[in-house]
Amino acid sequence: MIRRSPKPMKPSTHQLFHASCNDKPAASQRSTSLGAPVFNRLTASASPPPAARAAFLPLVLTRLLAALAIWPASTLCGAEGAWDQIKDYFQPPKEFREDTGRYRSPLKFYDGRLVETSVDWQQRRQEILHRWHTMMGQWPPFVEDHQFEILESKRRKNFTQHKVRFLWTPNARTTGYLLIPDGKGKRPAVITVYYEPETAIGEGNELRDFAYQLAKRGFVTLSLGTTETTKNRTYAAYWPNRENAKVQPLSMLGCAAANAWHLLAERPEVDAKRIGITGHSYGGKWSMFASCLFDKFACAAWSDPGIVFDEARPSVNYWEPWYLGYTAPPWRKRGVITKDNPAAGVYPKLVRDGYDLHELHALMAPRPFLVSGGSEDTAKRWVPLNHAIAVNRLLGYENRVAMTNRPKHSPTVESNEVIYRFFEHFLKP
Repeated sequence: MIRRSPKPMKPSTHQLFHASCNDKPAASQRSTSLGAPVFNRLTASASPPPAARAAFLPLVLTRLLAALAIWPASTLCGAEGAWDQIKDYFQPPKEFREDTGRYRSPLKFYDGRLVETSVDWQQRRQEILHRWHTMMGQWPPFVEDHQFEILESKRRKNFTQHKVRFLWTPNARTTGYLLIPDGKGKRPAVITVYYEPETAIGEGNELRDFAYQLAKRGFVTLSLGTTETTKNRTYAAYWPNRENAKVQPLSMLGCAAANAWHLLAERPEVDAKRIGITGHSYGGKWSMFASCLFDKFACAAWSDPGIVFDEARPSVNYWEPWYLGYTAPPWRKRGVITKDNPAAGVYPKLVRDGYDLHELHALMAPRPFLVSGGSEDTAKRWVPLNHAIAVNRLLGYENRVAMTNRPKHSPTVESNEVIYRFFEHFLKP
C-alpha cells in the first residue's frame, strides 16, 4: 500500500529528521489552487449592477489570465498533485524487489550485531557516520560568519536573481546565485551544485537549469559551483589547501554545502526545515555526499552520479584525487584504474575492506531521496537502494527512496519534471 504521509515520529528517531517534510495538512486546510484566490481577490469589491457586470467580466478575465500567464504551471496544479506523478518511482521493479545483492547490510553493526529497533539504529547511524568521517577526514568547524555579499541583482520572470559571494569553508569564498521568488513569508529552498553556478541558472547546457526552473516554481534556490578548481581541472574543495588536504575532497564538498545550508537557513525568505539539495553528474556525487553526511537537508535528488562504486564505469570515478582518491600532488594520471595507474587515497581501502556508498544512503533515513538515473545508474541500482528501503521500514516509513531511469547520462525533460515534482511533494506545505 502506498502511504503519502509517514507514521508519527517516534521520540527516539526525532533527532534523525528534524521535521517530517511529508506531513501535510488535510486538503480542506490547504488552498486548492491559484484560480479561486486570484478570482476572489479580483472580484472582492461590491458586485456591480447587472448592466455593468457584462462590461466588467472581460476585465476580470484579462487580469486573471495575465496572472496565470506568469505563474508556474506546477503551482497551479499544487503540490497535492505531485504525488500522483511520482508515486510509481518509489517501487522497485519486480526483478529487483527485495534483492540486496553483495552489499553489507547497514542493519548490522560493524561487529556483526543486528540492528533491531530505532534506538539501535541511532547508535548504528552514528557508527557509520563516525567511521566514514574517520576514513575521509574530519570536517573543519562550520563557518559562523559567512561574510555574505550581494554583488549584483536583476529581475527574471517571477523572481529576483542575486549574484552573491560568501565564505563556504573557513578559508575560502565562493561566488554563486541566490534566486528569490516574488511573495512574502518563508518558502522552501533547494541548493543546486555543479561545476560552476551559471549552468543551474540557465546559462549553460540545457536541461541542467535546476535552480532557474525551481525558482519559477516558487522555491528559493542557491546555485553553487567550483568555478576556480573547475577551470584548473582540480575540481572539488580542498581543506586547508590542495597541497595538504586533511579531508577527502568529495567529503569537503559536502561540508561546503552544509555551510551553504546554514547561510540559507538564516535568510528571512527561507523555511530552514524545508531545504533540499540536487545536482547532476559531478553535482550528483556532491549532492549525495552533502545530504547523506549532513542531516539537516530535508530531502535530496541525485542525478546520475553513480550511486555506488563501479570500476566498470569510467564516469563512476570515485578513485580520482578530487573525489575519494586524494593524495598530496603530484597526482595519478586521470582515467580508469590500471596496474600502471593504480588508485590512491582512501578509495582503495574502502573497496578492499568492503565499504560502499549504500552505507551513506542509509544515513538519509527517514529523509526522502530520489535517484534520477541515467547511463551510470540503471535499474539494477535498486539492489543497493533496497538497503535504504530496509532501514526506512525499520523506522516505520515507506515511500522514502525513489529512482527514475533514462537511457543516457544527460537529463531529459521528463526526468527533470520528476525532480521538480519530488521537491514540490516533499518540501511544499
